Amino acid sequence: MRATERTQEKATEQAKRQTRAAQREAEKEAEKAAEQAKRQADKALRQEQEEQLAPAPVPERAPAQKAPEEATPEQPAQEEQPLNRRQAAPDEPAAPEKATPMDEQAAPPQPSDQAEQPVPKSDDGITAEQPPAPPPATEKAAPQPENAAPALDSAKEAAPASPEDGQPLRRPQPQPEGAQEAAPADQAEQPAPPPANDAEAQRLENPIRVESVRAEEGTRVERAPRWERPRDVQVLQQSDDRTLVEINNNIYVESPDRPRLSRDAREVYYEDLPRQRVRETIVRPNGVQIVTIRNRYGDVIQRSRIMPDGNEILLSYTPDDHHEERIAWRDPGEDLPPLRLAIPEEEYIFDDPDAPEDEVYAFLSQPPVERVERTYSIDEVKRSARLRDKLRRIDLDTITFGFGSAEIAEDQIARMENVANAMLEILKKNPAETFLIEGHTDAVGSDRANLVLSDRRAEAVAEALTNVFEIPPENMSTQGYGERYLKINTQGPEQENRRVAIRRITPLVAPVASR
Repeated sequence: MRATERTQEKATEQAKRQTRAAQREAEKEAEKAAEQAKRQADKALRQEQEEQLAPAPVPERAPAQKAPEEATPEQPAQEEQPLNRRQAAPDEPAAPEKATPMDEQAAPPQPSDQAEQPVPKSDDGITAEQPPAPPPATEKAAPQPENAAPALDSAKEAAPASPEDGQPLRRPQPQPEGAQEAAPADQAEQPAPPPANDAEAQRLENPIRVESVRAEEGTRVERAPRWERPRDVQVLQQSDDRTLVEINNNIYVESPDRPRLSRDAREVYYEDLPRQRVRETIVRPNGVQIVTIRNRYGDVIQRSRIMPDGNEILLSYTPDDHHEERIAWRDPGEDLPPLRLAIPEEEYIFDDPDAPEDEVYAFLSQPPVERVERTYSIDEVKRSARLRDKLRRIDLDTITFGFGSAEIAEDQIARMENVANAMLEILKKNPAETFLIEGHTDAVGSDRANLVLSDRRAEAVAEALTNVFEIPPENMSTQGYGERYLKINTQGPEQENRRVAIRRITPLVAPVASR
């Protein structure tokens, strides 16, 4: 019965995501159709004016006009696949036969909305990803290049289901403006080149003036605050110190960063500020203070590191007016057009495990791939795939986790050294940098369990970067995404999908002028 309930629960969650995605897709298609109709009307009007002004009719224009190009159905996105990636075989040993039914172990990739097979539970009672077994002798382990998922996370969001077979449809790739008019290839509008640096990327229309995190007078309180839940947030489940919430038909995992930031702290205290905000101060033995201002929902509004000499380093800042009275969460990425990469995929995703440190540093230092409209909160960046798409990412494919585990073996730590050293070099140049550590799983197991597991893995990597390589914890934020953004598009076990990724999100969460 519990397996059936999990199956129904997962199907319901996916149906909600598909419905929301279908609505967004329909709105976009309607807008596109309206724009195309307007262009056709303008074109017809221009042709009519030209005919009236012409000294003599042109015989060639007498036949009926061609049907507009946009009347032709769009081709499925499968016709244009992203760069092919290898499909690596999982490097963990196969599980005992009694742990997982053989028909599940050998199952080929299944549609995301297919009934979930029963899988064992992890030690915390939540079903998570399970180890694969060798395929039967009748199956070939030949890689499927077409399984490589799109590079952009926003292109991996749930798509409407096909009415024929129920499988998710691939989203059509965004077309350049006017491409339906069959213009010559060399005349098609090309995506703008990426900004040259962070300052160019963040040319804000209204300059931001940031006051000191200590500027306001506060009233000290004895206990840590209890944050309000916005009306549009539904708590689904709590597991240890993690909470699963549903916001606008999407499920997210939330976990507090206070334990990671306040470890070995000499003192932690809180102050009430005007407009229902709270200021948290973490005092470390060396005199460094990490000061965070949050709104009544617990969202980070401003965070700074104050050095013993009084120097304040702004880590993140977003204006209060975006968060003071939240009626309903809305993805800020919905206000942006689809992102069109102007660079090759290998310049957008870095996953070379043998790359030298200087190459990792050069890649991680690169600016966003498009302009930044405003500064966003860390929570907005965590929840919006479209915002994260602005930033290049490093995939730590060299870090492998045990099945259902977030533990990093000691022999895995050395594989993080080049990335850690590159992060340290970046922090030497700018101590205000913020890195997002993302956790991901494969699609085996329940969506909720994988969200929790991926969040623990992201936190484990952040802890290792601090404990072993001495990267300050306040320069990192963590978030788990479970199976939502697969690197290899398969519902079966896949090592490349069990990964941690790193993005430098500073240009999105802090004004460049404050550096």
